[in-house]
Amino acid sequence: MGEPATHATYAEYLALEAASEVRLEFVDGCVYAMAGGTPEHARLAMAIGAELRVMLRAKGCAVYSSDLKLRIDATNRSTYADVAVVCSEEQRSDIDPNAVTNPAIIVEVLSPSTEAADRGEKWRHYQRLPSLREYVLISQGEPYVEVFRREGDEWILRTSVAGGLLELPSQGVSIAVDTIYADPRST
Repeated sequence: MGEPATHATYAEYLALEAASEVRLEFVDGCVYAMAGGTPEHARLAMAIGAELRVMLRAKGCAVYSSDLKLRIDATNRSTYADVAVVCSEEQRSDIDPNAVTNPAIIVEVLSPSTEAADRGEKWRHYQRLPSLREYVLISQGEPYVEVFRREGDEWILRTSVAGGLLELPSQGVSIAVDTIYADPRST
């Protein structure tokens, strides 16, 4: 995350975002423009989102694209994840009716410009979401998936590579890593 575009109250942020052609993040009074992604980033986000939608539909979970705004009230942050899953009735932020506060699973596809934030400060904010059960990081460079799973007050890391499974125990599902990374144009 670079320098903030501006400092603003949350109400000012909402007005800026409504008028903006790009999505904006809000971090405790600082407003940041979000960078666009690569075709590979977009393909991987869609692939994991599509797999999750198929597997979680019968469990009553809704899978959202990066258009869903997430609000972390505990840290005064609003952001957009690449994929978010809500497995109960949506809870909306009291100060932003377009922001959801209760994702069970968040997925970020790592890129050179966002990896440090996705692993660092953004992850620290996500951990403050009581509903969050798993945080999934998808590498763009190679078939490599990390899942941080909440077990009580601890976060346990599990990694998966080509030939392995991405496991999401909170929902009892597994996805083949190879399925996420399969490029349908090369088969």
